[in-house]
Amino acid sequence: MDKIDDHILHELSHDGRISNLDLAERVGLSPSACLRRVAALERTGVIAGYRAVLNRTALGVGFTAYVTVGLNTHTKASQEAFERAMSRAPEVVECHNITGAVEYLLRVEAADLTAYKSFHTDVLGTLPQVHAITSYVVMGSPKDERA
Repeated sequence: MDKIDDHILHELSHDGRISNLDLAERVGLSPSACLRRVAALERTGVIAGYRAVLNRTALGVGFTAYVTVGLNTHTKASQEAFERAMSRAPEVVECHNITGAVEYLLRVEAADLTAYKSFHTDVLGTLPQVHAITSYVVMGSPKDERA
């Protein structure tokens, strides 16, 4: 990795559909050299994939919350059961095992507060390993660089 690779990654993270010709021009390489570098970044796993950035509002998602979840036991089986349940919950778009006072941080998206309440009550509230749930409702996102 060098400054040119960093520049390539920066440009691709902002526009994954940029043509190789335009990318090469922006990073100051010939098209063939640029293509070789991008291929090497893909081959080594630095570039793990490409995806579309979706407009969540246009998809009917009007509610986002970050949710911390504490488990009542700290066993591997308890964690695995919780993670399986979260992998099946379409409202959970991110699930992170974290350090601190709780075990998990979730990013939850739902149509509205009523739909979130159903998830909170009918999914999280029914899991026997869940001890504590704290919701942080997103009121706005002035910076969001997730792809």
